[in-house]
Amino acid sequence: MPLAWRALSASVLVALLMLGSGAVAWRWQANSYGKQLANQARLYADDLSAISNAAATQLRATQDKRQVLEQHLSASEQSHYKELSDAQTNQARLRDRLATANLRLSVLLDATDATCGCSVPASTGAGGVVHGGTCARLDLAHAQRIIRITDAGDRGLIALAACQAYVKGLGLYEN
Repeated sequence: MPLAWRALSASVLVALLMLGSGAVAWRWQANSYGKQLANQARLYADDLSAISNAAATQLRATQDKRQVLEQHLSASEQSHYKELSDAQTNQARLRDRLATANLRLSVLLDATDATCGCSVPASTGAGGVVHGGTCARLDLAHAQRIIRITDAGDRGLIALAACQAYVKGLGLYEN
């Protein structure tokens, strides 16, 4: 074979070797990058799984805390309702007893008070239940007004206690 053919075939052979080695290097590099990408994808999936598990745990804890708070508030509300209902029943009973004259409200008077301007005997009668003081009966309308005022006061105190219990309950389960 002439020298030109040999040189040409040697050049083609060198070019083919270079192409082959380039292809091998390309595959090796692609495989290496593929492994790195797969490793990063696995780490990313592990991180997402850990974050998801932490969020689920925190959500469960928050839901449990909320459920305990709701149960506490429900029990507090039931207690408040019962207390308010009992107070209303007692006030209604008292109003009924006043209306039917089964009960009369009276006040103790200071017999030594000179500014009173009324002459009230210093001793009580034999039928009185108050020992040691002078008393006078209140008019029915005034007695009922006093009962309404005490009823409103009782309701206010019960509502205040319920609000305080509510706020205290929120403070206990806030953390």
